[in-house]
Amino acid sequence: MSVTGIAFTMYPVTDLARAVAFYHGVLGLPKAGIDSDFWIEFEAGGATFGIGNFEQAGVPGSAQSLALEVSDLAAFRAALVERGVESTEPFETPICWISTTADPDGNRVYLHESKRP
Repeated sequence: MSVTGIAFTMYPVTDLARAVAFYHGVLGLPKAGIDSDFWIEFEAGGATFGIGNFEQAGVPGSAQSLALEVSDLAAFRAALVERGVESTEPFETPICWISTTADPDGNRVYLHESKRP
């Protein structure tokens, strides 16, 4: 018996259409996999990220574990501003820069730019 990977990460949302507009339309995640009335999946760099509006998904606004790798944090943040979405000033660590934003329900999304080549 062994763990072979992470199957998916999920966030709870109240309004799927509004959340799709954010994750697909604003953040640019392509829809991939299941697309139903209560669960929608996106592809994020080879991983599956899902949003759902059912009890087992959790309480909307409470999630804060999704970190998306971006190639140019400054440009990504500028594109968010053009779409009316705010993000925090980047915090620098020895290996990366990190900024946060939130989906329409208040779930936190981390934006990460690695310093590694």
